[in-house]
Amino acid sequence: MRALRERDFTTVFAMAHDAGISFNRIAEACVLKAERVSQIARGTASVTALATVERIAGGLRIPGAFLGLAAQPWEDTVVLSTESHHGDDPMKRRNLLRGALAAGLTAPALAALTAARTDVDQTLSPDTPQDLADLEAAAESYGYGYHGQQPTRVLADLVTDFTTLRPLLTVPQPASVRARLCRTAGQMAGMTAIVLHDLGNRRESRSWFATAARAAAESGDPQLHAWVLAREAMVPLNYGAPKAAADLAERARHAAGHRPTAAAVLAAAVAARAYALNHQREQARTALAAADTLMERLPAGERSDTWLTYGEQKHHVHLSHAFTRLGDTRRARESQQRALELSAPTSTMTRTLLHIDAAACAHHDGDSEQACRRTIAALTALPAGYRTGLVHHRAQDLYDTIPAHLHHERAVRELRDVLTA
Repeated sequence: MRALRERDFTTVFAMAHDAGISFNRIAEACVLKAERVSQIARGTASVTALATVERIAGGLRIPGAFLGLAAQPWEDTVVLSTESHHGDDPMKRRNLLRGALAAGLTAPALAALTAARTDVDQTLSPDTPQDLADLEAAAESYGYGYHGQQPTRVLADLVTDFTTLRPLLTVPQPASVRARLCRTAGQMAGMTAIVLHDLGNRRESRSWFATAARAAAESGDPQLHAWVLAREAMVPLNYGAPKAAADLAERARHAAGHRPTAAAVLAAAVAARAYALNHQREQARTALAAADTLMERLPAGERSDTWLTYGEQKHHVHLSHAFTRLGDTRRARESQQRALELSAPTSTMTRTLLHIDAAACAHHDGDSEQACRRTIAALTALPAGYRTGLVHHRAQDLYDTIPAHLHHERAVRELRDVLTA
């Protein structure tokens, strides 16, 4: 009663929640946003407007006198629910309701109907939050990649939408809804990690992958968990730790199982690249064969060109790097050509990495000058926001493979200057 007299809705909402009424139900009954109800319950927001106090009184059926208000219209019919808790029989309740409705659908009559519905409604499983479908659609749209946007802009949008999941995850939800929320959180956290990886922030990328893995595990979706592990393996793969990358990729392969899924093909392709970088040629060839076999059987629904699926273009991007590192320049060039044919003009980063792979093939075949010039051309054609992170690291790897006795040559010096600029 003290909380009601002082209009301490933090305590009121918390008590209602402890009694089994979800914040979504409180929000619906009081015509408030669920996020605001959650904030009030946590004490980070307060209620001062009289209109809001009255809506809460009506929604939670709090008599006006308890809050210093006039009697509410529904209070004439509150006896319906009050007497029922004192053992009153159904016939008396029926007669009271008939009497209330005799004058038509007046405010007291509507309040009685609402009270009857709410008594049962609050015992049912909560509805799916409206925001969930929007967030699932947002995750799908982010999966289509940068589309010519600066990575930092995509990162800002992704993280902003990711934070809107928190209020939904902090309230009780049916198991099926909770699973969908966790799946969306896993996808968004994983894609945030991908952007951070591309920007070169390895530490932060690994932290986001860890969050994505926890969300994926809670979602109960083994393919999402495998996708997160395979994507995480690309951090050590692209930044100088191929053994760690191979270990993560093998964990992803185990999680994905033997069915032809996007995660299974990705995991095998990443494992092949890691083994190639670690000079484990036999294991790399075996993983490449497995990736090709899975790719041939991959259902059409998982072949679109997104971060969350695995299309032909992506497959050839992985093959390009693996064959380049294995020194199989003929097959590497075939994959580079096919990947470029399938890449949209807006796939700026992917096309640049393919050009650097082609330059590495030229270096492997003995033309280091051409390799340097092609790499310089690829880097200088990029907008400034793309000349960091993964692209810079891949170009630096190429420079580091050029023998020291060639470092005095003009093309090699120019590549060094571009990398240090």
